[in-house]
Order: sequence, then C-alpha cells, then structure tokens
Amino acid sequence: MENLLPLMLFAFVSSVTPGPNNLMLLSSGMNFGIRRTVPHALGIVIGCFVMWSATGLGIGALFLAWPPAEHLLRWFGGAYLLYLAWRLSGAGALRGESHSEPEPLGVLAAALFQWVNPKAWMMALTTFAAYALGTGPVAILLTSAVACVVMLPTVSVWVFGGRSLRSWLATPMRAKVFNVSMALLLVLTMIPVFFR
Repeated sequence: MENLLPLMLFAFVSSVTPGPNNLMLLSSGMNFGIRRTVPHALGIVIGCFVMWSATGLGIGALFLAWPPAEHLLRWFGGAYLLYLAWRLSGAGALRGESHSEPEPLGVLAAALFQWVNPKAWMMALTTFAAYALGTGPVAILLTSAVACVVMLPTVSVWVFGGRSLRSWLATPMRAKVFNVSMALLLVLTMIPVFFR
C-alpha cells in the first residue's frame, strides 16, 4: 500500500493535464452544457477502468510480445482523433440544453474511445509498471479503481471549465473560433505519440 499516495498523485496529474479526453470535455461542456456532457465524462472513467484493468491483467503484455500492436493502436487512435477534431471544428454556435443535433459523446462512445486513446494507454502502462498496488487480480482492480476515482473530479474540472465559457462564447464567431482552436489542439495532442 506504500504505492497508494504516489498512484493517486500520478492519476491526478496525468488525468487533469490536457489531452484528447479533456479537450473534448472542455468543448462539450461549452457546446452542450454540464448535464449533457455527464455521460461523456462517465464514459471516460468507465472506459479507463475497463481498459486499465485489462492492461493490468495481461493485455499490456501484447505490446511487449507483438510490437506492431503499438503501431496499429497509434494509427487507429490517430485516425479517430482526426475524425473527432474534424467533427469538433464543424461545430458552430452554442446549442441549448434541449437541442437534439448534434449529440455529445455518450457513455459507450467515450468508453470505447479509451481503447484507441494513446494517452489513456500510456497512463495505463505507466500505472501498472510503476504504481500498481499489488500483482493479483484484486490488487489490479483496486489499482484501476483508485486511479479512476481520482480521475472523475479531474475530468469534471474540464466540463465545468467549458460550461463557464458559454456566456463569453455566446456569439457564433467566438464559438466557431473556440471549436476550431480545440480541434487544432486535439490534433496537436498526437505529436508526442507519433514523434517520440
């Protein structure tokens, strides 16, 4: 249990810093409000828990045993991030809470995104390489649970941050510039993945 505090600190720092999830949550909070972005945030946490648990239980060894798996993940993840950036850049003026089109990411889509999110994979691999609370299945699940409990409030900060920008970005031009800027930043998050 001596790894508990370092694990929590690592989970806090790595999940509160900018990355694909947080940039999308910031934009979703701004475009759709808090209530409609909650499923997206919950999907991230659920997806990370499942993916990190699977990593700790052995799927992470796939990257060591078969190096092309990392390249496939990188390219699929990069392609999906480009798609999300394109979708984000196309968002225009703010939409009301009751507007039905377009929709923010839901729980399932956000959870599945973690499997192609390069930052989530790096966090998972680092967590189990350096901060695991033990080696058995219970310790692996506990490690994932602790990291994800810490993650929930940190990703929520980005949702609230986006929501707080709504009044300033109420004009269509400001909202468009914001969405295009977020899309560009989302693309920039791929640089460390492809050029390391």
